[in-house]
Amino acid sequence: MTSTNGASPTKRRTKADIQDLRNAMFEMVEQAAPMTVRQVFYRGVGFGLWDKTEGDYKNVVCRLLASMRRDHDMPFDWIADGTRWQRKPTTHSSMEAALEATARTYRRALWDQGNWYVEVWLEKEALAGVLVDITAKWDVPLMVTRGYPSLSYLHNAGVAISQRFTLYGQATSIFYLGDRDPSGDDIARKVEEDLRDFAGEEAGRLLEFTRLAVTEEQVGIFNLPTRPTKKSDSRSRNWDGSASVEVDAIDPNQLRGMVDAVIEHFIDPHQLEVLQAVEAEERRTLTELIRETGR
Repeated sequence: MTSTNGASPTKRRTKADIQDLRNAMFEMVEQAAPMTVRQVFYRGVGFGLWDKTEGDYKNVVCRLLASMRRDHDMPFDWIADGTRWQRKPTTHSSMEAALEATARTYRRALWDQGNWYVEVWLEKEALAGVLVDITAKWDVPLMVTRGYPSLSYLHNAGVAISQRFTLYGQATSIFYLGDRDPSGDDIARKVEEDLRDFAGEEAGRLLEFTRLAVTEEQVGIFNLPTRPTKKSDSRSRNWDGSASVEVDAIDPNQLRGMVDAVIEHFIDPHQLEVLQAVEAEERRTLTELIRETGR
């Protein structure tokens, strides 16, 4: 990645400067897509492409990413946005089409066997598009809190943890990703506290809750860009962190690698191989049923 110096506050970028930025942004996003706009911003700060200011975030990063996609200079799906989605029931044009769709998408449940069930919890909905391919690969729920989650959301999740313990005798391991700041740390605390409560005494006691990101150690290890802690946050007075850091500041490939590794730790390679073989055979059976139906 070639570094491009940010323009000074008193000097406007020339057309050549803008084109250099577009080229650098394309190269940067290509290496780590999909990324959120905020991740592009923080990664560009690290490369010296622009200043770490909200002005450059809005007037440079947001504007240029929008322009590049509208001009077809960058694929739209390179920029993730999990905050806007539609609700629509799954429908099919025919019974045969429904069977074909089932055969294509059929998967065996990966976590019905074993002693553990794994979930990934995420503070920011925009980052869901960055991680969903990893969690989907391992049949792991991606739970988004959108800041402080509602009591109903936490209650339903806690009851699900209790039910899995009752049905399968499984303990649950949760990996949480959120901002390192007073509110971010308090959200993680509340999520863990309420999940243990709603899961019940026995399932709650066996619940393993791990802060995967952002941790105080990661700030130094990854040399993450910090931001001023908001004085308006009432929790800042008693907060023991040294600097506020957004989870978006972690390189997206690094973030995906972290999630992939912690999930894979719980996977038995032999059991996975057997499950995939059974899954493939059952998918072939579904395909044969479609052929029989079509005769």
